[in-house]
Amino acid sequence: MRRVISALAVSGCLIAAFPVISTAQSLPGFTIFSGVKRENQLPFRLDFGGQANGWDRYRLRIPGNRLNLAAAQFTVSYPENYRGKFDPDNIEVRVRGKSVPLQEVRWDQENRVVEIFPAEPVPANTRTEIVFSNVRNPTFGGMYYFNCQIQTPGDVPLLRYVGTWILSIS
Repeated sequence: MRRVISALAVSGCLIAAFPVISTAQSLPGFTIFSGVKRENQLPFRLDFGGQANGWDRYRLRIPGNRLNLAAAQFTVSYPENYRGKFDPDNIEVRVRGKSVPLQEVRWDQENRVVEIFPAEPVPANTRTEIVFSNVRNPTFGGMYYFNCQIQTPGDVPLLRYVGTWILSIS
């Protein structure tokens, strides 16, 4: 009996010692001291692992309960220390898993914002995903706060805060 227990303990240690390779980062996980309230943190996925100076695809998700109003415009702002590159021609908006036509995508590098204008407003309370493809991650890793704001159709041109994605580039 002792041999069996010893063999199981050694086997468990050997299996735990092998690193598990992750092909994608799906966060947020457990974040301590982020400065962003838990209810304002939005889920995301980095398809190619978020490696510094590598190519990636960001899937920035907005749960339906966070999109309380219809959205005629999405604005994604990012911090000054983020030195990555976006491809405005490879940005899409998916509503309930289906890509919607876009009227225009503008990347204002000086003001660090990406403005996305769907051809038709995205209805309220729908699960939405903003996909940035062909992203060049910054040369140096770090934690980057991407903020999401929307403008509602026919509204006064004021942006309304939806939430924050806390991206980790390693």
